[in-house]
Amino acid sequence: MAFFRAAICAALLLSGTVTSLAAQDVTLSSPDGAVEITGNLLGFDGEYYRVDTKFGELTVDGSGVSCDGPGCPSLSDYVAEITLSGSSTMAEVLLPALIEGFALRNGYQTRRDPLPGDNFEYVLLRGDRPAARFDFFVSNTDEGFADLLADEADIVMALREIRPAEREHAQAAGMGDMTGPSRSRVLALDAMVPLVSPENPVQRISLPQLVAILSGEITNWSELGGADASISLHLPVEGSGLAQAVEDKLLAPAKATLMPDLRRHDRHSTMVRMVATDPFALAIGSFANTGTARALTLTGPCGFSLRATRRSIKTEDYPLTSPMFLYLPERRLPKVARDFLSYVRGPGAQIVIRRAGFVDQAPERVSIAAQGDRLANAIEAAGPEVDLEELQRLTSTLRGLQRLTTSFRFEPGSTRPDAQSRSNIEQLGRALEAGIYDSHRLLFVGFSDGVGPAETNRKIAIKRANAVRDAVAAAAETANLDRVEIGVAAFGEALPMACDDSAWGREVNRRVEVWVR
Repeated sequence: MAFFRAAICAALLLSGTVTSLAAQDVTLSSPDGAVEITGNLLGFDGEYYRVDTKFGELTVDGSGVSCDGPGCPSLSDYVAEITLSGSSTMAEVLLPALIEGFALRNGYQTRRDPLPGDNFEYVLLRGDRPAARFDFFVSNTDEGFADLLADEADIVMALREIRPAEREHAQAAGMGDMTGPSRSRVLALDAMVPLVSPENPVQRISLPQLVAILSGEITNWSELGGADASISLHLPVEGSGLAQAVEDKLLAPAKATLMPDLRRHDRHSTMVRMVATDPFALAIGSFANTGTARALTLTGPCGFSLRATRRSIKTEDYPLTSPMFLYLPERRLPKVARDFLSYVRGPGAQIVIRRAGFVDQAPERVSIAAQGDRLANAIEAAGPEVDLEELQRLTSTLRGLQRLTTSFRFEPGSTRPDAQSRSNIEQLGRALEAGIYDSHRLLFVGFSDGVGPAETNRKIAIKRANAVRDAVAAAAETANLDRVEIGVAAFGEALPMACDDSAWGREVNRRVEVWVR
């Protein structure tokens, strides 16, 4: 009966498979014939059977049973099937590149076959025999979540975070909390960038100005120091992750609404080409695909400038970072899918991500000598509350250390790390488990915005630094932390990254950095 109890436990832990079969009668028998489970076969993932029985839905390890009945699948001819739905940006370049890299590493050959519409599938082959199919439903983030909730997709490709209503529907459907670390993961990083033609004389724009253009308050380039000409505004098609990120990250914090008089594009490449040839056009586009258009530098009245670069996006110092998500329901995927999801977190996949034009998540180290602009900004912003003694304490504490590009920021009005930072916590935890930082010193350094008294801000910053340190330690479940010297420090508003005159600038300034020696 131990086998039967194990089957019941497995049913409680595993809530589904991918290969859905027509419900047919099967009997699963233990090797000695002492236990038999009869019911309708609901699915098989190459390892586990999912059966509807009189005891309820059970998930049973196929290695411990034999299957008899018309619904039994062929174990030798089994082909894993994984369906991905959502963002065309991720489906067109990034994920095919990763599948090719995964196949090369694991000895598969690949074949790409067209499907109706713009959809396609990647077939992984062992010789002439298919081993797995990755089916891509190419649309947008909204459609990806709709397909998941309709049980028509296994993985969502998303250019934005899951929204509260989608999260609630997924939980109600038994898919788990889609914001949890095992249900959502950041695959790569991108950023929203304001794009203009190379012929446009405007070089910089502030976030409040950008919002004013999006909402229709600024309509002429002369208001930005450019020509006396109307601004032609371009955005991706409605429902796309990038278009929704514009609403969530730019318009919503300013309580602004999007102007109706703009042009939408279903293809990002088409939008970029049109903007590049129109000196009076402006678009919100992707850092990974600027084409021949030029990205404007973000600036503010206090003089700070923030330019989208691979490093500033990776550290989230650039305020319009746009993580690229994979969302997974709470059910068991075939082994090849699990292997692929493990691969995309590894160092080989980070190289593929970078070559595909996106920002990878491999941590990099930045010496204090390479941060002259940040230190210059700190000196310029110093005043009665941040004096020379505080700046000297900062430089003496950080001298000899290097900043990791792994940073932590927080959701607006909350102490909860944002989506990219939650991914960074898991990533740093895995690095500690692997012993990468054994015999090193890790210093979690908290910073704040400049709103309020400096001493209060230092206390808030040290509290956040402690919280991130504790979260990383909890994520590093199997690490021997006695081999790593871990400390915390805080300098409040002493090292600002952006102006405090907007919610975006304050959000960039509220952060925890990791410094290593």
